[in-house]
Amino acid sequence: MFAAMLFAISTVALAQFALYYWRAVLAGVAGQAVSESVLAAASIENRRVTGGDFPTLAGLHDLTLNLTPRQQGLGLVRLYYRGVDGLAALAGQRMPALATWCEQELTICARYAAVQIEVRLRSNLELAASMRSC
Repeated sequence: MFAAMLFAISTVALAQFALYYWRAVLAGVAGQAVSESVLAAASIENRRVTGGDFPTLAGLHDLTLNLTPRQQGLGLVRLYYRGVDGLAALAGQRMPALATWCEQELTICARYAAVQIEVRLRSNLELAASMRSC
């Protein structure tokens, strides 16, 4: 009985650590600069990415070619975005602090998508330049 309880607590702690680590990586990537060309392609005005821009940026991300197989898509970020958006729709109006947190998280998801588009475009341009130099 004690071993099962210890295993369950360890599993929950490991899952919590993994979630916090993933969230920290997401926020770290989202904190990088986004170029004007990506913002213009997504029709984002005044250089301010918001949570509402995520569907546009995710669609633009799907249109960019992935020439580097080690780069990942937006699968988990889309799932996280839907979960936080659903939470905001359910409880956001009754709890203003939760609505603010949800908007911050949705903005992080949108900025992450914008940075991933930038990374893909930069990678593709570098690959094209190396192909031309051969």
